[in-house]
Amino acid sequence: MSRIGRQPINVPAGVNVSIDAENCVVSVKGPKGTLTYNYNRKITVALEGNVVNVTRSSDDKADRALHGLTRTLINNMVVGVTEGYTKKLIVTGVGYRAAMQGKALNLTLGYSHPVIVDAPEGVSFETPDANTIIIKGIDRQVVGETAAYVRSKRAPEPYKGKGIAYEGEKIRRKSGKTGK
Repeated sequence: MSRIGRQPINVPAGVNVSIDAENCVVSVKGPKGTLTYNYNRKITVALEGNVVNVTRSSDDKADRALHGLTRTLINNMVVGVTEGYTKKLIVTGVGYRAAMQGKALNLTLGYSHPVIVDAPEGVSFETPDANTIIIKGIDRQVVGETAAYVRSKRAPEPYKGKGIAYEGEKIRRKSGKTGK
């Protein structure tokens, strides 16, 4: 049995989990918002008191993979509606900076024009200073995709390390040309 899939999901107070077994839909509502997920028919999700249990129908390889995946996604939904998720990006480089422009993010990254990134629904940007970007939201996948999209506007380069990197990301540095 899956070590991740068999772990129960504890539902904290203030969070409402509703399961529609006929349509295979799990809905989680909490203080920060509501998230829904359509799970596979081969997986069974049951709410027993304040605990959600996920089981699978067979031991096929695909069913085993779906078992752990479904449990993790439902757990991420519960954590998202209670605490939320954040990603922190660091902007490095001379003249590189980030600023808020309404709800959009205005990036100066060495191009001849500013780069404007609009926040998707359910995601918010913060810039405590010119070199830090904080991305917040309740859906872990959307927060991660948004952070990757912002980073892709100027990924860190290996020679000087200039660009947008995740906090704690190790940038592999290369030495430049060797002179005579």
